[in-house]
Amino acid sequence: METHKSPLQIARSGYQPKIPLILKGNVALKYGEPTESVADQKEIKSLFPKTYGLPVITFEEGVEVQYPEISVGVILSGGQAPGGHNVIAGLFDGLKKLNPKNKLYGFLDGPSGLVDHKYVELTSEIIDEYRNTGGFDIIGSGRTKLEQEWQFEQGAEICTKLKIKAIVIIGGDDSNTNACVLAEYYAQKNYPIQVIGCPKTIDGDLKNEMIETSFGFDTACKVYSELIGNIQRDASSAKKYWHFIRLMGRSASHITLECALQSQPNITLISEEVEGKNLSLNDIVEYIVKIIVNRANYGVNFGTVLIPEGLIEFIPGMKKLIQELNDLLANNDDFVALNTDDEKRQYIKGMLSHETSQLYRSLPKGIARQLAMDRDPHGNVQVSLIETEKLLIEMVAKRLAQLKAEGVYKGVFSAISHFFGYEGRCAIPSNLDANYTYTLGMVASLLIAEGKTGYMASVKNLTAAPEEWIACGVPLTMLMNMEKRNKKMKPVIQKALVKLDGAPFQYFESHREEWADEKVSYIYPGPIQYFGPTEVCDMPTKTLLIEHGKF
Repeated sequence: METHKSPLQIARSGYQPKIPLILKGNVALKYGEPTESVADQKEIKSLFPKTYGLPVITFEEGVEVQYPEISVGVILSGGQAPGGHNVIAGLFDGLKKLNPKNKLYGFLDGPSGLVDHKYVELTSEIIDEYRNTGGFDIIGSGRTKLEQEWQFEQGAEICTKLKIKAIVIIGGDDSNTNACVLAEYYAQKNYPIQVIGCPKTIDGDLKNEMIETSFGFDTACKVYSELIGNIQRDASSAKKYWHFIRLMGRSASHITLECALQSQPNITLISEEVEGKNLSLNDIVEYIVKIIVNRANYGVNFGTVLIPEGLIEFIPGMKKLIQELNDLLANNDDFVALNTDDEKRQYIKGMLSHETSQLYRSLPKGIARQLAMDRDPHGNVQVSLIETEKLLIEMVAKRLAQLKAEGVYKGVFSAISHFFGYEGRCAIPSNLDANYTYTLGMVASLLIAEGKTGYMASVKNLTAAPEEWIACGVPLTMLMNMEKRNKKMKPVIQKALVKLDGAPFQYFESHREEWADEKVSYIYPGPIQYFGPTEVCDMPTKTLLIEHGKF
């Protein structure tokens, strides 16, 4: 339990999250039409016969109901995201409102707590210490996947012991996929255990027609955008550095796009665009160099470049190189027996296809080493460890040196690299995330009280005032499709990538040249505002505003 608090944390502890007006009184469930999965309907239906085809649930005004006493378990799963504590607070308050005797148990350190029977009863004293705070430290998180029957049975055993009626899993697409599988398993076994999911990930790739945004995305982007704005103010003051900034988001570029919309940097790379236009690494370098040279011609030798974490995997040539390396080096005793980095590099050059060998030879030695030597336990390249920003700096510097020798470039190139990742995952949640997550917790409590399983708590209309938000229950199977994972087709919740024909990207694309020119078009967003005018403090992301036609 926390004992030391900053003045801001003390002030935030008294903040009462805003919720939809409909949830302030008694509610009744309103059912929509039966649903289908987003794709692969036949396969998904056969795998989830008990939970497939459920209707979307919304809420309307109802009469007071006397709900029986129940116990509920909650799990934080995967990476941290601002607002997780408020989901638990909303769930706790919602359960207590339904019946003061209800109990909430937190399983410790993620899904493994359910399997290993490690838990704590969450009391009002514990909950009150963590309201409106960042982090997942109230019960901890973990990345254990719930996929095996023995895990499900272990979970059922502890639920029976504690008389737990429902489990709430707070996580991203993989965690909610596990929640869907768990709900189906317990339904098929006729175990009296419900499973409800909540949409979490700062990456923003858990979104669709029913999930407008995942919680934590708003806060993380505001944190990163503040840092980018600070750097841009420094750059325009010092007038001598190019800042290459890599941002979290391996599977999708939502964070990078949102931060670009908030801060208007000179160059922004979007992974989905790189893949869609089949751009090579050299194409990307030439694009960056062209802008640097143009600004230098006006005497402007500074700027900012935003780079999504997963860019490397979206460059078609690099993707092919990584795949060849994975196939070549997995369980390769001949490679392991080589003594020096140079021997290993020469071995790889001789084994790759001509096209990928040429690409491999063009890479800086440090990056080539990361691709070949730094591998995970399965023998695969650890893409998340590749410092793409440093790769681009080195290749851009080399190209600019060539242009300077040719008399084309007369500027001065000094670059600084940054990676913004963990800085945003446990920030104190913004007002939007504090309100949103608390509402998600309350929605989960109502779905549980009404006996629902296989649902995800959802909140829509997020660009309106919280009182006008629309609370929903979305069938998890509605979000599923079949994808190849570890060479096998598996049911998973579909990730949402940046849509190149979507309004946010289209807005960005229409302004990118203006932001890249010799004028300083930077925006300095400043820190997250918790107190003050509503139009400042409760502002949603630019992505949401553009998608809803309000920007």
